[in-house]
Amino acid sequence: MKTKLVTLGCVAILAAGPTAQAHHSAAMFDPAAPKTLTGTVREVQWPNPHCYIQRLVRSDNGVEEEWSLEMAAPMHLQRLGWRKSTLRAGDRITVTFHPLRNGGKGGEVQEATSADGRPLGRPS
Repeated sequence: MKTKLVTLGCVAILAAGPTAQAHHSAAMFDPAAPKTLTGTVREVQWPNPHCYIQRLVRSDNGVEEEWSLEMAAPMHLQRLGWRKSTLRAGDRITVTFHPLRNGGKGGEVQEATSADGRPLGRPS
C-alpha cells in the first residue's frame, strides 16, 4: 500500500511540472517590438503571482484607452526597488514594455519612469 501511495505521489508531481512551467511563459509578449507609452496610472494591483499597472493612455485620435501592463510578483519587484506605494492612481508615468502579440492593449513592463524622468525600481 505504501509503495502505491509513493508511486501515485511521484506521478502527480511529474504531471504538474509542465503545467507549472507553462504559467511562466512569456510567449504572449513580443520582445522584438518594444513600445513606449506615457499615460496616467488608473490603478496598481499588487497581488501574487503578478502585479499589474492599469493605465489610461490618450491615443493618436485623442481617445483615452486603458492599457493593462503585467509585472513580476511582488517579492521580485521589491528586490528591484519597487514598493506597493511606488505608484498611485493619477501618477503620470512612461513605460517601456513588450506588447501583446495579439495586438491587445497590454504588455509586460520592462522599465518605467516618473513624470520628472526618475526611474521607478531598477532594471532586472
